[in-house]
Amino acid sequence: MASQLPASDRDRLIHPLSVVRAARGWTYQDVVSAIAKHSRNMAARREKAWRWEHWGVVPDLESQLALAAVLDIPQERVREAPWPQWLPAGDPIQTSFGWTQSGGLQALVNALEYAHVDRRAFMKITGVPLAGIAEAWLTIEPRELVAVLRGGQVTADLVERLEEGLPRLRFLEATRGGDQARTLIHAELGMVVDVLDRSTYTAVVGQRLYALAAELGRMAGWASFDAGLHAAAQRYWLAALHAAHAAADRLLGANILKSMSLQCYDFGRPREALELARSAHEGAKGVTPRAAAMLALREARAHAAIGDSRACERLLKQADVEFDRITSTDPEPAYLGYFDESEFNAQVGTCFLDLGRSKEADRYFSRTLRLVPATKVRDRATYVIRRASAQTQLGDADHAASLVAEAIPLIREAPSERNMRRVVRARQRLPFTKADPRARALDDQLATLGV
Repeated sequence: MASQLPASDRDRLIHPLSVVRAARGWTYQDVVSAIAKHSRNMAARREKAWRWEHWGVVPDLESQLALAAVLDIPQERVREAPWPQWLPAGDPIQTSFGWTQSGGLQALVNALEYAHVDRRAFMKITGVPLAGIAEAWLTIEPRELVAVLRGGQVTADLVERLEEGLPRLRFLEATRGGDQARTLIHAELGMVVDVLDRSTYTAVVGQRLYALAAELGRMAGWASFDAGLHAAAQRYWLAALHAAHAAADRLLGANILKSMSLQCYDFGRPREALELARSAHEGAKGVTPRAAAMLALREARAHAAIGDSRACERLLKQADVEFDRITSTDPEPAYLGYFDESEFNAQVGTCFLDLGRSKEADRYFSRTLRLVPATKVRDRATYVIRRASAQTQLGDADHAASLVAEAIPLIREAPSERNMRRVVRARQRLPFTKADPRARALDDQLATLGV
């Protein structure tokens, strides 16, 4: 079970095989030795298991069947489901909560119990179930909230005091990284859920409490996502989506779906990213220009990821029109504040990068880096790495290498598992041999990040 797996912040379970090893106390050598006992052709070298787990190498069918025999899994399961889907990968994530006030509370309580201790660094909800969540959110109308009589009376003043903590938590997560912030956000979410579950409040106050829980759940999910804990992120986001639905806050729900779409994008699941982004965009009508531009760009990025340049460009034009309409008097929630001009340019640049239009991408990234505030260190690291990728595509390896080197101290200042993976990939794309002094210098710097 996920709750019984190791809880160290550094002990991420990056693959279903990691879950198997953790549950049984196996080393990589134990895995291959167990397989070798059931397979005549398997050489018991630990490197094989390491590559299965870290490099995505798929073991041959004989090795898979041998491992299944050790784990008491029927051969039919191995033949029906591709590797690694047939491996026992810990607890499933419950998705059957009702789209009601009580269903939202149940989802939040479930996330509080299981999300923070879930160390799985891979997505657990994919495919049809994930699409079904987005479809249900889009099509089921929120029910009117009712007053709740359980305990002490919750006043609007108390809710306002709880809401006042959000900017501090956003700042902490953005500056110190998700790994450090997620515990505090989880605790704050727990306090709000306890109020929802044990107090008396009017329908109006209840709506604000559910919206607050939804935003805290989104933030906890984002912090987990940034820390590389992807199953936990899904648990938080699912609960947050139900809470936003209970609060009848379509924009808040759309923003949560947008985050879920980005996770699919990061995992190379662009079709699912598109379904989620499209649902978010379609489900949030009548929003402010900033929100409309943000959601249009998320859908544009999903189209770029699948190579649909026409749909991407149509949405980029739409986002550009909406962004030009932004005024300082627009009534919008604080969580949209991150979507400034630097973020807008970065998202457009990423679309062009994914479409292979490197010159346009580099132009937008260059503009982004001129605009990004000094306080957004983690974002600057992300943008620098993306520009390095554009420079590599353009054939300027030296410029790309200097950008990779520039990103490393930024990541050290604002830790992010996602940025660590990005900078490693950017280094790997550089056309340097291992003996090249430029490669050795970069690798020495990367070693200071523990990668």
